[in-house]
Amino acid sequence: MSTAVPIVLAGARGHGRWHLDNIRRLQDKGIVRLAGICELNPLTAQEIPEGLGSPEQSADFGALLDSTGASVAVICTPIPTHTDLALTAARKGVHLLLEKPPAPSYAEFRRMADGVAEAGVACQIGFQSLGSHAVPAVRTLMAEGAIGDIAGIGGAGAWARPEAYFRRAPWAGRRRLNGVDVIDGVLTNPLAHAVATALALGGTPRAEDVTGIETELLRANDIESDDTSCVRVTTHGPQVVVGATLCAEDPDDPYVVVHGEHGRITFWYKQDRILLQRADHGPEEFEYGRTDLLENLVDHLTDGTDLLVTPDMTGAFMKVVEAIRLAPDPAPLPADAWRLLRGEAGETGERRRVVPGIDGLVAAAADTLALYSELGAPWVPPAPTNEVST
Repeated sequence: MSTAVPIVLAGARGHGRWHLDNIRRLQDKGIVRLAGICELNPLTAQEIPEGLGSPEQSADFGALLDSTGASVAVICTPIPTHTDLALTAARKGVHLLLEKPPAPSYAEFRRMADGVAEAGVACQIGFQSLGSHAVPAVRTLMAEGAIGDIAGIGGAGAWARPEAYFRRAPWAGRRRLNGVDVIDGVLTNPLAHAVATALALGGTPRAEDVTGIETELLRANDIESDDTSCVRVTTHGPQVVVGATLCAEDPDDPYVVVHGEHGRITFWYKQDRILLQRADHGPEEFEYGRTDLLENLVDHLTDGTDLLVTPDMTGAFMKVVEAIRLAPDPAPLPADAWRLLRGEAGETGERRRVVPGIDGLVAAAADTLALYSELGAPWVPPAPTNEVST
């Protein structure tokens, strides 16, 4: 049996807790071993899942990689820190699972990707939805002409986040912090999977696949970044339109929908479930498994299995991040376009802002491949789109 691969996790709180649990799962299978945790403040024994022992802890990432002899680093830290931490690991020959979004700007992404390639280490970007076995299945259906010629691909994400979500960290809800790009918006972070998955299904995941990008960025919350937005990506393949919000009335699972001349394929990417609807056939539903991206990275290192999400396969997504970065700051929605919802627990309940009608608008954007302004949303400012030719 092969030796368990030693791993260091940078960023073990917040979403990092998911990685701790996943590492515990893989450690139980004998695949990996948690050798170290990099946090500014060490985790308490209670914060470390049972079974992971007492991994070495340090706030110095480079020193921790050296002292633990880690082969793999999982980086789940604030977005602006991704590139420097990735390059620190790469220079030490340590392979990477880097959380999405990989960087806050296209220049930082290139610096990371080029440095990793030069160092000769493997790098997997943490778009977990691209580990779904539904992705190749949908692409096969498209290639076989199951729904005819492809007209375009839509994405819809109607999520809800309380006001406290934007206070969870100094960088949350920010476009910049202390002069450094953050670009923490609905399309670039919480619903980034909708954008990346739509581009992957279209066979246009690379930077050079993108020819133009239009954005409409708005916010109901008192933040710097956007929480209610849409984007149209023109590519050498199908066009992609994604509508997304964190201010849904009735939050639901996000999905990507492929439109064909004779039908459609809807993919609920968090569920690994697709619905095939086509002319002269009854609806057909399929569920798929999923390959864990850390497990795939370890398999790549031990037996040469292809990586599922290389930096190159997220270049088109990073072009969208860059267009959002360069766009005018998100427009605040007028006060009559949103309302405050208080949690059911009275004063202790979480307050969140809701945009009435946004759920239908998000679905309509994915369904018709139209931007909010084209759908007649009254609160989109005049001349709202910021088009970037690439």
